[in-house]
Amino acid sequence: MIVEAIMRLYPHVVVISGEAMHNVVAKGEDGNVVALDESLIQAEVTRLQTEYDNNLFQRQRADAYPSMQEQADMQYWDSVNGTTTWQDAIALVKSTYPKGGS
Repeated sequence: MIVEAIMRLYPHVVVISGEAMHNVVAKGEDGNVVALDESLIQAEVTRLQTEYDNNLFQRQRADAYPSMQEQADMQYWDSVNGTTTWQDAIALVKSTYPKGGS
């Protein structure tokens, strides 16, 4: 996540080597080393981690939803049979993985 934080804070950086803050070297488009502010990077890493954690329900839902092909099939048969299979399937995923992860 350090690399992502650096790329967001320093968009002119084109090369990053190292994976931990103590050994990261960033270079700009001109090939020169870019001075990095570790406290800014750590704050951005914390922000990115919080954003990632807060969106867990989205990742869980994406994995749990039936495929688009399955959903289309459910919708077709619901229209033919007057059922609510598709709505029920979607509602189950949404209730199992509510927004905010509660």
